[in-house]
Amino acid sequence: MNDQRYDIAILGSGLGGLVCGYILSKNGYKVLLLEKEAQIGGCLQTFRRFGVKFDTGMHYIGSMLEGQILHRLFSYLNLTGRVPLQRLDLEGYDRFSIGGKCYRYASGYDQFVDALSESFPQNRRDIEEYVRQLKSIANASPLYNLRKVEDNVFIEADYIKTSVNDFIAGVTGNPMLRDVLAGNLPLYAGVKDKTPTYIHALINNFYIQSAWRIIGGSDVIAHALADSIRHFGGEIRTRSEVAEIVCDDTHATGIRLTSGEYIEANSFISNIHPQAALRLLDTHLIRKAYRARIHDLENTISNFTVYIKFKEKATPYLNYNYYFYSHDDVWQANNRHAGAPLQSYLFMHQCAEANQVYAQSAEMIGYMKFDEVAKWTDTLHGHRGEEYLEFKQRTAEHYLDVLEQSFPDIRNTIEGIETSSPLTYRDYTATENGSMYGIIRDKNFPTQTLVSQRTKIPNLFMTGQNINSHGILGVTIGAALTCAEFLGLNKIIDEIEGN
Repeated sequence: MNDQRYDIAILGSGLGGLVCGYILSKNGYKVLLLEKEAQIGGCLQTFRRFGVKFDTGMHYIGSMLEGQILHRLFSYLNLTGRVPLQRLDLEGYDRFSIGGKCYRYASGYDQFVDALSESFPQNRRDIEEYVRQLKSIANASPLYNLRKVEDNVFIEADYIKTSVNDFIAGVTGNPMLRDVLAGNLPLYAGVKDKTPTYIHALINNFYIQSAWRIIGGSDVIAHALADSIRHFGGEIRTRSEVAEIVCDDTHATGIRLTSGEYIEANSFISNIHPQAALRLLDTHLIRKAYRARIHDLENTISNFTVYIKFKEKATPYLNYNYYFYSHDDVWQANNRHAGAPLQSYLFMHQCAEANQVYAQSAEMIGYMKFDEVAKWTDTLHGHRGEEYLEFKQRTAEHYLDVLEQSFPDIRNTIEGIETSSPLTYRDYTATENGSMYGIIRDKNFPTQTLVSQRTKIPNLFMTGQNINSHGILGVTIGAALTCAEFLGLNKIIDEIEGN
């Protein structure tokens, strides 16, 4: 029996849990974060192979110029100056090869319009209208602009009920321009006729303002937040897997670990997938209808990643992200079937130091459905068998074959590769079936696919990428919404603005 009682226990040390831990411990709450793995951070985790560090989920961020939204949030979270950044190419931070032609997103609203207008001179007004609407949607969200609110509504209903593809089609009739404007859909695993407009608009507005790589790996964010939490008196425990959230007739009372230890707290925040959280709850407080709704929610697709270590000074560093589509319809990317040729991928060099000249490492990420690895579902990492290793090797070779179409002879620059499958992603980030971004938001079922930070248990709350939205901005704002249940949202906004 643990004789300590905490104000708030947080399950999971991903970005949402860490931000909640920071805000609440800063405001005097006695906070405990529990992480079942040895490493904190969730999708902020990194790993080392061949002497270099690789990111697992947080590959680049946006809006970090002074006054921009993430810069303001970083200042509040005491991350400014502690997270080294390299700004991506102003002339084209994202570049797209679609059906054999190349296009680029430039940094800054006017520059974005100018760059795409070079490829689509007859559609300049369409591109200007697209940017105008992006800004309008972003400005319509009080939370994304840190404006005080009467309630916790983060976006207008119209932007939830309209699909991304319909939104873009309403801006331009040029089918190729539509593809280019949707070209970075791997950032949210967009699904045609499902993904709501607000997800696309907030993400693109976020990156157009300014786009950056984190020098040396995204885990620096996790460790900086953890240091601050400890400074405020909070506690973080790794290798502490939760077996059960214990409830009485009215509320949650404690947490039982797989070790048998029991931990008491006044309130609880789950930073794990809602489906996983419900599996920890055996209580009448969670109704069967609610369980069924959460259980039936569809999750975004997973991925297969090839991690590349280059030979020393063998390949120039690319200060941009490269999206490849073999076809003209980018929305077909997530319809690839097992064994079919790779149709799309995202390729990024890792930033190991400022003003890098030669690349040390890179990642190549392609969609993969969990069905392709389902036969190994019950195996453990490192013990999945020879057939699985052969599958990964065969897949990696195919990926590199496709990569060489855009980067000829790249194989000769490679010193070594590592791979991860949906199983790897599932095991290291604790997402359902290795889902890249958790629950799919569906404009056809807007209320059913939006998961509230509140649960049917009055002192149990949720945070993370399944609440509000995913990505560093969406999760941080979602964490503020969760903490607002304790502090009030306008108090948090006052703290951010007064920082």
